[in-house]
Amino acid sequence: MGWNNNRGVFIGIFIILIGVIFASKLFVLQVSDPSYKLSAESNSRRMVVQFPSRGLIYDRNGRLLVSNQAVYDIMVVPQELAPFDSVDFCESVGITADELREMLKHMNNQLKKKKILRYKPSVFYKQLSAERYGRFQETQYKYKGFFIQRRTLRKYEYPYGAHVLGYVGEANKSLLKKDDYYTQGDYVGISGIEKVYEEQLRGHKGVKYQLVDVHGRIKGSYRNSRFDIPAESGENITLALDIDLQKYGESLMQNKIGSIVAIEPSTGEIITIVSTPTYDPSLLVGKVRSKNFSILRTDSLEPLFNRAVQARYPPGSTFKTINALIGQQEGVLTPGTKYECHMGYHTRALSVGCHNHFSPLDLSQSIQHSCNAYYCQVFRSILDNSKYKNIQEGFDAWKDYMVKFGFGYRLGADIANENRGFIPNSAYFDKIYNKNWSSLTVISMAIGQGEILTTPIQMGNMAAMLGNRGEFYTPHVIKSIEGTEIPKKFKEIHNTGIDTAYFTPVLKGMEGAVQGPDGGTALIARIPGIILCGKTGTAQNPHGEDHSVFMAFAPKDNPKIAIAVYVENGGFGARWAAPIASLMIEKYLTRSVSAKRAWLEDRILKGDLIHGNE
Repeated sequence: MGWNNNRGVFIGIFIILIGVIFASKLFVLQVSDPSYKLSAESNSRRMVVQFPSRGLIYDRNGRLLVSNQAVYDIMVVPQELAPFDSVDFCESVGITADELREMLKHMNNQLKKKKILRYKPSVFYKQLSAERYGRFQETQYKYKGFFIQRRTLRKYEYPYGAHVLGYVGEANKSLLKKDDYYTQGDYVGISGIEKVYEEQLRGHKGVKYQLVDVHGRIKGSYRNSRFDIPAESGENITLALDIDLQKYGESLMQNKIGSIVAIEPSTGEIITIVSTPTYDPSLLVGKVRSKNFSILRTDSLEPLFNRAVQARYPPGSTFKTINALIGQQEGVLTPGTKYECHMGYHTRALSVGCHNHFSPLDLSQSIQHSCNAYYCQVFRSILDNSKYKNIQEGFDAWKDYMVKFGFGYRLGADIANENRGFIPNSAYFDKIYNKNWSSLTVISMAIGQGEILTTPIQMGNMAAMLGNRGEFYTPHVIKSIEGTEIPKKFKEIHNTGIDTAYFTPVLKGMEGAVQGPDGGTALIARIPGIILCGKTGTAQNPHGEDHSVFMAFAPKDNPKIAIAVYVENGGFGARWAAPIASLMIEKYLTRSVSAKRAWLEDRILKGDLIHGNE
């Protein structure tokens, strides 16, 4: 009997406890937790994503390069749609009846494929103009299920620097799957700085809850904006780019195919990076973007191709400076080493021609006058060095130096789609020649020809390394990021492993090439009052006239700028590349070009290698 009484008490307590739990839960749902209240009121409130403004982009002197402009998208919530006056809607938005039908058809197809949901907003019409936005806003109450959402587009303040700045477009399917930050219709950096620093520039989305009536008209904020999350604008960034020098470089390269890369040696900051033909970055903004992109993509001159980091060329005679350094480090060359030149290097098997100059020459003179025969001798002595067992071991030792100089692999610059160039190893030739080859087989590499391929940015980095006497920083466009540090790798110095003493005769030769009283290959690059060290190159081109190449730095001591210039089909280095580099250096260091050199500037500005009017 006692057990029965106790059991009854236990059951009663259990029932009361369950009731208390349910009551407590109900209290939490209805009173304490307002999120359920929010859900219950979903018929009268609307969640609107707040898109952040992308970070602004400035040049090294504080000039605003990229800003934002407001645009307005018409959004639709399919399940809220009601019949509306299509003629009135078309007049308000500025579209045709056929366009409206296509948009409605597209929306229904998206619903069937479950790419959009009936109860969630999606983009119906993109980038309504400010004028149309005002008109649509006045009549919006007539179109239930539609509302306006503000977002921003990029505004490029200058028509220069398209390849380095890049452009913004809609996130593709691959990105939507990979990164849940993005939803369909979101904008993302596609190329250039916009792509590389996307995470810093994009900011963070917010959300705003609005009270709306049955016609979709906004009646105010929901619960005094208690649940709103403000958008956070992207971080502003400052580039090392000098927009005035960028403009000047693009004007000098107008009607020419090629590139310019200018670097500050003491930091690795890229001051200018030109690729021509180029385009106005504003062409890839807004509703005209798709049409213009198609035009640019099909242009035979490939204006979308960033030659400064993607094109691969033989470096030509500019590479003699590198072989001169390696030869000294390897102990097979001294500043006093002399070789004769009889209009080239001649053996029974082959001949490598050279231009007319006095003979014999020492190391500095060989660079000043760019002697091919001299470097055929130097290159063979490097590969055939007796300390190596065979040609393969000697060649791979040479290649290891190349890698330390920044060739054969990507430098890691903050520019999208950087190419690695090409420096072969011994296995490459073993495969071609079945291990039966010698230093004579690859002799063309002595003068920067043959299998060697470099990118203009690698050549610009080589000029910076020479200016620094054997050290360099990874080239980079970024100068500072608001609220954070730039990547650490851009502050780390790289050493080539070449003794600094070996740079003295090489730089003397580069100085002589420009300043030499007894002649030099780059006398046209001489700048009054500035000691410029440079080296010309002529890159052989099997498809037409050779490419004009020049790399230099200035001033000789404590250099402020290092530069590499490639002009496709421009002939020898002093013809186009050297004058362009020289004018760029003078413009940067003095902010003007001397009157004595106005004739040279005029010739370069008017030069047209694309249409054959030089």
